[in-house]
Amino acid sequence: MVGGILTIIPIVNFVVIGYVLQLLKNVRDGVERPMPNWDNFGDYFMKGLMVVIAVIIYAIPIILLSCVSGAFSAALGGRGQEGVRGLAALFTSAVGCLSSLWGLLLAVVLPAAVVKYAEADELSAFFRFGDIFSFITKDLGTYIIVIILSYLAHFVAGFGVILCFVGVIFTAFWASLVQGHLLGQLARQHKMV
Repeated sequence: MVGGILTIIPIVNFVVIGYVLQLLKNVRDGVERPMPNWDNFGDYFMKGLMVVIAVIIYAIPIILLSCVSGAFSAALGGRGQEGVRGLAALFTSAVGCLSSLWGLLLAVVLPAAVVKYAEADELSAFFRFGDIFSFITKDLGTYIIVIILSYLAHFVAGFGVILCFVGVIFTAFWASLVQGHLLGQLARQHKMV
C-alpha cells in the first residue's frame, strides 16, 4: 500500500525507484525475504534520483532531436509554400523515426544499466557501456525474456485504469516490483556463473 501511494506523488516517487533497486539487490544476493522494509526513505530517494538523472542523460539525444524538429517545423511550417511545408513534414517524420530507434535502444539498454547501478551504487555505472553490453550479451535469450516479461507486467498493470484509476496506483507499483525481481534473478544468475 505504501508503494502504491508513493508512486503517484511526483518527486517523492523517487523513493519507489530506490525501493525497487533494493529489491533487485536482495534478490541478486539470495535474501530469503527480498522485499525491503520502508525504513530508509532518504537512501531510497537518493538512489531513485540517480536513476532519474541517468535516464534524462540517456534521453538527451531524443530531447535535442525534438527541439530541432520543433524549431525546424516552426521556421518552415508557417510559410505558405506547399513544398516548404512538405519538407518540414518530411524532416519531422525523419526525426520521429530516429527518436523511436533511440527509444527502442534505451528500452533494451536501460534495464541492464539499472542492474549495474544497483550493484555498484555509483552513477558512473550507468555509463560503463562495456559492463552493460557484457551483461546483456552474457545470456541474451534470457535477457530478452526478462525485458518482455517486464513490459508485459507493465502492460497488465495498465488495466488497473478499469477500476476508476484506483487500481492503477497499486498495479503500477506491482509491475515495478515484478521488473525488479526479474532483473534481480538475472543478476543472481550472472553472479553464479
